[in-house]
Amino acid sequence: MFLTISTTGNQERPATDLGFLLHKHPDKAQTFSTSHGTAHVFYPEASVERCKAALLLEVDPVALVRRGKGKGRGGSPDSALAQYVNDRPYAASSLLAVALSTVFKTALHGVCNALPERAEAPLPLRIEVPALPARGGAELVTKLFAPLGWTTVEAQPVALDEQFPEWGDSRYVQLVLEGELRLADALRQLYVLLPVLDDAKHYWVAPDEVDKLLRAGEGWLAEHPEQKLITSRYLSRRWGLTRQAMERLELVRLAEADDLEVEEIDNAVDETTDTEDKPVPLAVQRRDAILQALQEAGASRVLDLGCGQGQLVQALLKDVKFSEIVGVDVSMRALTVASRRLKLDRMGERQAGRVKLMQGSLTYTDKRLKGYDAAVLSEVVEHLDLPRLPALEYAVFGSARPRTVLVTTPNVEYNVRWDTLPAGHARHGDHRFEWTREEFRDWARKVAERHGYGVEFVPVGPDDPEVGPPTQMAVFTVTAQDKQNEKEVKAA
Repeated sequence: MFLTISTTGNQERPATDLGFLLHKHPDKAQTFSTSHGTAHVFYPEASVERCKAALLLEVDPVALVRRGKGKGRGGSPDSALAQYVNDRPYAASSLLAVALSTVFKTALHGVCNALPERAEAPLPLRIEVPALPARGGAELVTKLFAPLGWTTVEAQPVALDEQFPEWGDSRYVQLVLEGELRLADALRQLYVLLPVLDDAKHYWVAPDEVDKLLRAGEGWLAEHPEQKLITSRYLSRRWGLTRQAMERLELVRLAEADDLEVEEIDNAVDETTDTEDKPVPLAVQRRDAILQALQEAGASRVLDLGCGQGQLVQALLKDVKFSEIVGVDVSMRALTVASRRLKLDRMGERQAGRVKLMQGSLTYTDKRLKGYDAAVLSEVVEHLDLPRLPALEYAVFGSARPRTVLVTTPNVEYNVRWDTLPAGHARHGDHRFEWTREEFRDWARKVAERHGYGVEFVPVGPDDPEVGPPTQMAVFTVTAQDKQNEKEVKAA
C-alpha cells in the first residue's frame, strides 16, 4: 500500500517544514513495525519549493491470514474468506489507516513543538493514493471528500484489465486530493475515510471505536452531509455503536451551534447533586406545584422543555388527564437516563402512546413544539447565558406559543438559608445566573407583554417572610384578546 503527501513552499516558508510537522526527517528513510507488516517513511523529493513524504506499507500475508482466522475478536472478515487471492496487501484499507495513525500519531493530533504556528495553519497539500477500494465508485469518493475543503478531488477508476477494456472498471480508483488544509485535519480525514470507502476492517470493531471515530472526526464529521454513511461503515454496520455515535455527533453539532463545549451542554445528568436525595425534598415540592398549576390550567397536552432525567415526565404519566407528554432535552445522555427511568422499552402500548422523548435545543424554533396546551421550563433558564435568553423566549413564547407556560427558577435571596452553600455561590456549578424575586418578575412581565401573555407568580417551598421561597414560579397564560386574535387568524 502506498500514499504520498506533498506540499509547496518558498524561502520564507520552506516546503521541507513538512518534515517537522510529520516528525520524520526528510534526509532519513525510517522503518516501523506494525501488527501486520512493516511501514516505511521516506521522501522522494525534499526541497525549499516542494516536499513529498511517502508512506509504504508492506503487509505480511501470513500474519494477515493468521490474525484473520475466526469470527471473534481480532477476526478479519475479508482475509479470512480469501486467503489465497486477496487485495489486502496492495489496496489502501484500514491497514493503511492504522499505519497512518501509528507512524504519524503526533502529526495527526496537530502537535509540533518546533513549528506550532505551521501546525495550526492550512498548507497547500496534495495527497495521492494509487490504489483505493471504493465501494460506491468515484461518485462516492467525491461525496466524502469534497465537503471537507478540498478544491480538487480526482478519483480515476482503475480498469479491470487494460488489455480488455470491455470488462469495464474495477472497484478501485486512483485518488488525488488538492487543497489548503491543516495537515492534522487531512490525516484525520484519511484515517476515517480510507476504511469507509473500502467498507471493511481488518480487525474486530469494539465499542472503543466510537471514541476513535469522534476524536478523528472532530471539527468535520458532525456537519458532514454523509455523516450517517460514514459512521455506519466505519463501525462495520454495528447498529448499536452507530446509533451511539450518531447521538453523540448530534450533541457535538448542537454544542458547536451555540459555541459551547459538549460538557457544558450535556450537563443534565448530575448524580452528585440530585435534589431528590437532599434532606429537604424541594424537587418534590416543585413538581407538585407544577402539576397543580397544569391541572388548574386544564392542560392535556404538555411539553417538558429541558426534561433532564425525566422526573416530571414520570409524574405527569401518573395522571391520566395528561393525554400527551413530550420531554425535550439537548442532552442525549439525559434522554437515555429518562428512557430507562420511564421503562419505555417495557411500557404498554397505550401508555407508550402518551409519552415521547425528543432531542432539541430550546434556543431554536422547532415546529414539532407547536400546538400544545402547556409548556414547562423547570429549572432551565438559569443554565443559559443571559444573551441566549431572548432566543429561548422567542422559541417558546413566540414560535411554539402554548396556551400556558410555567417557568421555575431558584430565588437567589433564599440561598442564605442553605447551611451547606458557601456565601456567594450558586446552587449548581452550571448556573449562569440566579435571579432575585424582583429580577425574575421584571423579566417575566416584559416577556408576557411582548408576546401577549398574562403572568402570575407562585411561591414554591416555604415562603420565608424575609427572603421569600427557595423556588419562584411564573405562570404565563395567553390573554383573552390574544386568544381571539388567534381564532380570527385561523378562521381567515
